[in-house]
Amino acid sequence: MFVKRKKNRSGTISVVVAEKISGRYSELTTIGIAQDEEETEKYVKEGREWMERERQRRHPRLDLFGEERAKCEAELLTAEQMLSCISNITIDGADLILDRVFDNVGFNRIEDGIFRKLVKARLSYPASKAATVEYLKNHFDEDVSLSKIYRYLDKLSDSQHRTVQDISVEHTRKILGGSIGVLFYDVTTLYFEADYEDDLRKAGFSKEGRHKNPQIILGLLVSIDGYPLAYCIHEGNKYEGHTMLPVVTDFVRKYNLDNFIVVADSGLMNNDNIAELEANGYKYIIGAKIKNESKIVKEWILGQPKRDCQMAEYDKGNGQRLLVGYTEKRARKDSHNREKGIRRLEKTYNRGTLTKDNINKRGYNKFLEMEGDVKVTINYDKLKADAEWDGLKGYLTNTDIPVEEIYTAYHNLWHVEKAFRIAKSKIEIRPMFHFTRKRIEAHVCICFVALKVYKELERLLKLSAINMSVDKVLALAQTIVTIQLTLPQNKTTLTKTMLMKRHQRIAPLFSDEFWGTH
Repeated sequence: MFVKRKKNRSGTISVVVAEKISGRYSELTTIGIAQDEEETEKYVKEGREWMERERQRRHPRLDLFGEERAKCEAELLTAEQMLSCISNITIDGADLILDRVFDNVGFNRIEDGIFRKLVKARLSYPASKAATVEYLKNHFDEDVSLSKIYRYLDKLSDSQHRTVQDISVEHTRKILGGSIGVLFYDVTTLYFEADYEDDLRKAGFSKEGRHKNPQIILGLLVSIDGYPLAYCIHEGNKYEGHTMLPVVTDFVRKYNLDNFIVVADSGLMNNDNIAELEANGYKYIIGAKIKNESKIVKEWILGQPKRDCQMAEYDKGNGQRLLVGYTEKRARKDSHNREKGIRRLEKTYNRGTLTKDNINKRGYNKFLEMEGDVKVTINYDKLKADAEWDGLKGYLTNTDIPVEEIYTAYHNLWHVEKAFRIAKSKIEIRPMFHFTRKRIEAHVCICFVALKVYKELERLLKLSAINMSVDKVLALAQTIVTIQLTLPQNKTTLTKTMLMKRHQRIAPLFSDEFWGTH
């Protein structure tokens, strides 16, 4: 078959479909009579379409995949209809996990939606309150205004502090088998991006090197394994040694502790504090300031053989035991730090910039002394004497527990240090941008709860053999979305949390069965 153009006597063109059979041409049909070239092309195109239909009529093709093709088309139609029903998509994987942990600890007793949101935001998106508002809006379509958050912080009362502490202690007792046993206490400083001071925010010795910035002192009481129990806030210029006893005493009385040991670093202790601990009948393990001991005790300490990881014990009377241990690792570290500090002093000395003001007890300046009225020199005899103490560490206790347990208990203080690191690096408790006491206290309260939630999630991951850190779990969970579909005919809404192949490692955290057994 082919399309044929025939010129007529009238000047028109007939477009026909013809075919040749046994050497003879036969016209099958006339498509149309065209008046011009444009119309001719139109009829030619129609003629080709007619030929294709005729071929299919004469030689019908067997469609082996017609049923499958129909199913595919139906499937595509269903998918398009489903996609058109999607009414919302939220990136809420981390939020769903933190909600379950928050409830697991017991903080759901605080029926306060804003409090819950602020705590979760500190863990999944730690930022300023203004940035938190944007985060809640962009990720969850929750319109919480900044002014509403500030008003909330202003009214967050001391009762909230007491409530979150009660919940934290109750939960910690439960996971530790009913007894807290050991109380670890330490402090850190939290600075403000501000230039002026007030009754609370004051410049002082900063553990972060921000000596010019106003700051506050945060004291933290934790249990074994670093579960937070209580906290306290003090003026930035307060002596940190005066912060421990009030919070410990208040905690012990409130929760009726009768068999416990207080563990603290030597920097928090002086003779008055030790005397008060004993006056209250508290058992303690504290870092000993062995260089400040009496001449007799110091001679005894330096006279002990230095064997790696060996402890010697000295009876100070009245139930006090002084334990002194030596490690080669500590000795190398002490030597390295001293040499580094002295090299720095020598550079300053060679430049001639050492003055009388440099002579103090800070760091390695203790090795400086005056020669005459104006010249400052480095006392190398003091350096040599100081080297005799390399590798030595002392512990003071009034307990009767074995030496190994004392060593282990004291070195569990790293749990407090870790808690501070989490609070500063993960929860970003500082720097603070609040300026009133109410808002500062509310911010610290929120961060304390976030720390407790972080530690509980860490415990659950370890317990369930999910070999990932909290940070990695939350980062992975932040790639999980929940899809919401609104079905107009059924007048109902369906939600589905989408766990992909890469999420299988944390899939148990999205199972009701997991939370029912932990």
